[in-house]
Amino acid sequence: MNIMKTLETKNGELLLGGASVSKLAKEYGTPLYLMDEEEIRANCLRYENAIRKYYRGEALVLYASKAFSCKAIYRTVRECGLGCDVVSGGELYTALAAGMEPERIFFHGNNKTETEIREALSAGVGRIVLDSAEELRTVDRVAAELGVRAAVSVRIKPGIDAHTHDFIATGKIDSKFGVALETGEAKAFIGEILQAKHTDLCGLHCHIGSQIFDTRPFVRAAEVMMAFMAELRESYGCTIGELNVGGGVGIRYLASHDPLTIEENVKNTALAVMEAAERFNYPLPRLCMEPGRSIVGDAGLTVYTVGSVKEIPGVRNYVSVDGGMTDNPRFALYEAAYEAVLPERPEAARDTVYTVAGRCCESGDILIRDIKLPKIRPGELLCVLSTGAYNYSMASNYNRVPRPPVVFIRNGAHRPVVRRETYADVMAKDLD
Repeated sequence: MNIMKTLETKNGELLLGGASVSKLAKEYGTPLYLMDEEEIRANCLRYENAIRKYYRGEALVLYASKAFSCKAIYRTVRECGLGCDVVSGGELYTALAAGMEPERIFFHGNNKTETEIREALSAGVGRIVLDSAEELRTVDRVAAELGVRAAVSVRIKPGIDAHTHDFIATGKIDSKFGVALETGEAKAFIGEILQAKHTDLCGLHCHIGSQIFDTRPFVRAAEVMMAFMAELRESYGCTIGELNVGGGVGIRYLASHDPLTIEENVKNTALAVMEAAERFNYPLPRLCMEPGRSIVGDAGLTVYTVGSVKEIPGVRNYVSVDGGMTDNPRFALYEAAYEAVLPERPEAARDTVYTVAGRCCESGDILIRDIKLPKIRPGELLCVLSTGAYNYSMASNYNRVPRPPVVFIRNGAHRPVVRRETYADVMAKDLD
């Protein structure tokens, strides 16, 4: 059940990053997000080292903010040499406040507002990733008003089926993101950008999906994108100098999952780009990658306190915790799977099947369906594992539930990086 690399047991209790999970729960209360900062740093450096080792050209690793965004994570990834991508004005604001260099920020999104575009251009972000012709017109106009040139890349749908859930598969033609390659839309759009007066085309971008366990879709996407870049050179006489292959590497949520290693995916993708560049006699582009989940996902867990335990003979056993879809909506969204453990009895025999339910007034407020756990008693602690990505970042105040704090652990030491919300925080924007 030790699916997270930095989990261990000592004297019959669960440790994360060398710190006692149960003691931290007593100090900070529950629900509680815990994240191993050393594991986050190690994952950042694995990407940095791998891309330097396997790619002969210039490269940039960008942390995908949407996985987990707060000032502490931007400072951490920046210290490890990474830039970041952002998908909203709020993420941009936070990254800049944390000291991230604007030129190492890429701004994504399928429907950026004019205000966000103005903020990004004013800050001097490294790239605005164009998603539509309408957005191009807005970017070009705002750049003219500000007296700057907009450095842009284009999000391409390469037509790759990554075999993920439909809600997290983004490289197919039927996606709200980007412009399609196979219909000719992308090529025509590139032509429009080249005619824009205040916009510089710097790169192409693709992202084929999330939670992918197979390196072949990444390799194929890189090959398709390089072929398209060669086609654009032939048609328009432009040599695009940057290829951003996005992110999407999966992590181990269940013991049965067999994810790619960071090194394996970086190596295979880098080799595919270099081989295609040689085949097309194309200069090596700057290679960008945007990992998010694979940096923070398996560095985090969430601790809850068990409330009621309902045993319905012949039907189902429910164990309800003091959190739920307000701090982790992923099961409600797409039935995401998780493992769980009792941190004060991590090695106890798992002989009872439970469904772990949240406290919200929704039948769909489930965290884990049908998991074998030890016989659970009300008042015990329960940990859901691998919650570092898309939990805090997707948390809400549904039912006016305050969001939990985030605590970073590094080599046994711990520090809060996001404080627990209060009822007053939840009510702070209400008007009398």
